[in-house]
Amino acid sequence: MNGQASLPGSPGTPTGRPRMTRSARRAQLLEAARDVFGHRGYHAAAMDEIAERAGVSKPVLYQHFPGKLDLYRALVQGAADDMVRTVRAAIRSTTDNKARVQATIQAYFDVVSSRDGAMRLVFETDTRATPEIAGLVDRATSDCIDAVTEAVTTDAGLEPERARLLAVGLVGLSTTAARYWLDAGLQPPREDAITLMSQLAWRGIGGFPRQEG
Repeated sequence: MNGQASLPGSPGTPTGRPRMTRSARRAQLLEAARDVFGHRGYHAAAMDEIAERAGVSKPVLYQHFPGKLDLYRALVQGAADDMVRTVRAAIRSTTDNKARVQATIQAYFDVVSSRDGAMRLVFETDTRATPEIAGLVDRATSDCIDAVTEAVTTDAGLEPERARLLAVGLVGLSTTAARYWLDAGLQPPREDAITLMSQLAWRGIGGFPRQEG
């Protein structure tokens, strides 16, 4: 015979395992990258280590992400989108404004304490000096402010400018408190921290009663 017969599962499918789909491979690479970036930070992380962590060759990694910044951008974009969804879901979870304030603050503590650490990238990214990455984070923050503004405008009957300023205050309080809590070693306990910040926020926002109709 001319040429050699193909080995079982070849090419690229050792031990006969089916070839991973592109979307599944991308998810695998992102998970490995998240681990490496989480431990090393952006600047110290290396594509070699990310490829090794994912169990692929560097050419396979570069097929999906041409460079380290492209890979980090994808991670931050996904984390930012998840953060916005989490905050919006918290606002929609109840029509009771006091409970809604607590749910919104809890959403930020959920973000920074997520087990896989994905959404922490929005708060911990060390490439904020890169305009594109900074823009992703800023847009996510603005989207969260928009969601709170809409709820405040509807429920308190305030004009948009006043409602947005209140929303900026609530998002800023939540973001700063959650980041500090993370840096302080998750102390005080999560539920205590959420209750403290919710009480602080509600004593201010509660001064704007819900307008029926």
